[in-house]
Amino acid sequence: MNDKPIKVPGPDHPITVTPSAERVTATVAGRTIADSTATLALSEASYPVVYYFPRADVDMSALERTDHETYCPYKGDASYFSIRTADGLLENAVWTYEQPHDALSEIAEYLAFYADRVDVTAG
Repeated sequence: MNDKPIKVPGPDHPITVTPSAERVTATVAGRTIADSTATLALSEASYPVVYYFPRADVDMSALERTDHETYCPYKGDASYFSIRTADGLLENAVWTYEQPHDALSEIAEYLAFYADRVDVTAG
C-alpha cells in the first residue's frame, strides 16, 4: 500500500508544463550531455523553470544510474543519475520521474539536470 501523500497542482501550488520553443543544451566541463528542441519547461510555484529533456536527446552513455531516490507529492518518485567527468563524478546531478503522478504524466521518462552542477542553457 502506498502511504505517500499525493497532491494535485492548483492555485496554492501551481505547476505548468509547456513545450519549450527554443533549443536547450546541458553541458558539463565543455561536454554536451543533452541538446534538444523538444524539451518541456516545467514551472512550479516560485521556483526557477526546469527543462526536462527527452531521453532521445540525452547522451545516456554519459550517465550512471544511482540508487538515490526522492519523492515529490506532486510528481512522484524520482530516480537519479550521476555524470562522470575527467575531474570525477557529479553525483545525482540528473533526475527523472519514470512513472510520475497522473497530473504530470507528460514528464514521464524525461530527464532534468541540477543547474548548480550542469550548465543548462536555453536559446
